[in-house]
Amino acid sequence: MALLSTLGNYKNTGLLIIRIGLGFMFIMHGYGKLIGGPELWKGVGAAMGNVGITFFPVFWGLLAAITETLGGFLLLIGLAFRPAALFLAFVMLIASIFHLRTQGLMDASHAIELGVVFVGLAFVGPGKYSVDKR
Repeated sequence: MALLSTLGNYKNTGLLIIRIGLGFMFIMHGYGKLIGGPELWKGVGAAMGNVGITFFPVFWGLLAAITETLGGFLLLIGLAFRPAALFLAFVMLIASIFHLRTQGLMDASHAIELGVVFVGLAFVGPGKYSVDKR
């Protein structure tokens, strides 16, 4: 469609919009977990049991909360973008496995979709409007 054909000229703007939206939302999700304290961290970290890691659930939950908060911030500004995207993809993988085992595909779909987005973003990079500027 000719009307929308010029949008291809704004790929970096599109990446910026994606980064701001996802980054902000992950900061919000992660910060809630981060301030939730050890009891919440234990519950979040227990999801690692689905991949055979049953020790230190508080540590794994804290790590997931930090990854979501800090990873969201790094995504937002475009610094250490690819490692942040891959760490967030891993958190989404664990969340996907947890939801698939406990609730089914429909409840896991959101984590699966975000995991796919983060892997794709790791390949694409942050775009021109980022701290990394690549």
